[in-house]
Amino acid sequence: MLASFPRYSPFGIFFLILGKLLEIDNLKDTATSLGLYMTTVISGLAIHALGTLALLYFVITRKNPFKFYKGVFQAWITALGTASSAATLPITFRCLENNLNIDKRVTRFVLPIGATINMDGTALYEAVASIFIAQINAKNLSVIEVFIVSLTATLAAIGAASVPSAGLVTMMLVLTSVGLPTKDISLILAVDWMLDRIRTSINVLGDAVGAGIVDHLCRKELAEKDAETERELDEAVEEYTRRISSPSSPTESERAGSERRRINKKRMSVAAAMRLHENVSPLSSTIASAAIVDHPKTFPFRTTSMNEPLEDIDA
Repeated sequence: MLASFPRYSPFGIFFLILGKLLEIDNLKDTATSLGLYMTTVISGLAIHALGTLALLYFVITRKNPFKFYKGVFQAWITALGTASSAATLPITFRCLENNLNIDKRVTRFVLPIGATINMDGTALYEAVASIFIAQINAKNLSVIEVFIVSLTATLAAIGAASVPSAGLVTMMLVLTSVGLPTKDISLILAVDWMLDRIRTSINVLGDAVGAGIVDHLCRKELAEKDAETERELDEAVEEYTRRISSPSSPTESERAGSERRRINKKRMSVAAAMRLHENVSPLSSTIASAAIVDHPKTFPFRTTSMNEPLEDIDA
């Protein structure tokens, strides 16, 4: 039964919208209002992307925001197609790291958080939708109520899941906060499929801009941290090499002697095995000898003939 539910869900949505349309007295005015609502949402999202986000990126980084947008264009198109910030994450990672050279430590930290809580496009959409539903119900919102709608839409967008049409679920919280009927959400279902894709693309763009700003602010600190880590690693390698080459205490001398005895025992075992292989197959003996000569780190001894004693390299 559950498997067949997605097949019949379009019919349910159709009759849900049809029932709402039959309740409307003036269908022409409602259709005009719905068109203006769509225009308002799309215009608001465009202003937010090309104005607010671009200006914020330029003021902080002093770089061309439209060049940055060009680098994440593929992620933006993917968001339009999937209508999901989470599904677009792999493409967003690739665009920022490969096209814009954003540090992986920044992208792997900022983008997953952004895909979860940074729903600026959804917040704008829910605020406009709430005001639209208030207008079709002939209710004038006061300044305080508009502020409550904006605040509730922001908080509801943070809690919205990064899946298609998640904003419709959280919109009920926004409508309830100012006493608007939640049943009117069915009126905007007919156009939500398109608005959902557009607002998701703005959400992804906002995540990318946030990662770009964080990378700009942290780039110097990350470079210093990398240099410090590399310096500490070099010092540790030098210290270890010095202790192995010239032990300075009895404990280290005993440890070095134990290591030499272990190597001598290993080379005796290998010598016996090689002599056995020499009796069975000359080719196997030749290959083993070549391996010892070519890989002194793996076999810490050398020999010129199978009949000669093995000589320790560290001796």
